[in-house]
Amino acid sequence: MRSDVEYSPVGEGLGMRDYWLYVWLRRAAVIAAHVTGVGLTLILSLLSRPGTSLFSWHPVCMSVAYCLCMTEGILVFSAEGSLFCFKSRKGKVRLHWFCQALVLIAAATGLGFMVASKNVSERPHLVTWHSLLGICTLAATTLQAACGVCVIFPKLLRLSSSLPRLKLYHATCGLVVYLLATVTVVSAMFSDWFQATVKGVAWWAFLLLPFFPALVVMNQITNAYLPRKKISS
Repeated sequence: MRSDVEYSPVGEGLGMRDYWLYVWLRRAAVIAAHVTGVGLTLILSLLSRPGTSLFSWHPVCMSVAYCLCMTEGILVFSAEGSLFCFKSRKGKVRLHWFCQALVLIAAATGLGFMVASKNVSERPHLVTWHSLLGICTLAATTLQAACGVCVIFPKLLRLSSSLPRLKLYHATCGLVVYLLATVTVVSAMFSDWFQATVKGVAWWAFLLLPFFPALVVMNQITNAYLPRKKISS
């Protein structure tokens, strides 16, 4: 007769010393993701010299939205390095919602500044890969926020899917949105403004930096929602 099936914990089969090394490496990676998100936001804001033009506010708003708020909104659920580890699950959900609301507000503001800048300079809209990716990212972010509303109010909206399934959909779509946002941020490194501002080795460093938080976020979501290796007792 078959026995019940259990899920193996993370780090199954590792010795105690290797296990703690694994834990500390994961924790260091999450902390580094926090630092990278904050650092990118600060540096991009300084490079854009906010206030010097309408366009100068666009990198500020978008870096605050996606490099900072969206990253922190996801990492708040990290078991290894959340800045709000003292909060309850309910408190973390509220912080997540607050961060994602800031994402929408900052992104919409950044879009407004870009549209105004283009109109003033009489330049055409949506003619670069960065602008097209940006619109797709904004649309996906809005849809993801709507998906989050479904997770919070499934009974009120009379949804047929179970709550665990809705959470899985929400997390999966959230990962897709974050990866799309990462690609959009990276595409900004190829813009005329950024290449005129940052050159040489520093440009390559900026090109690679956004991928690190993306890898940490991907690891967090897949570990939380994908089934782990099954073992038989």
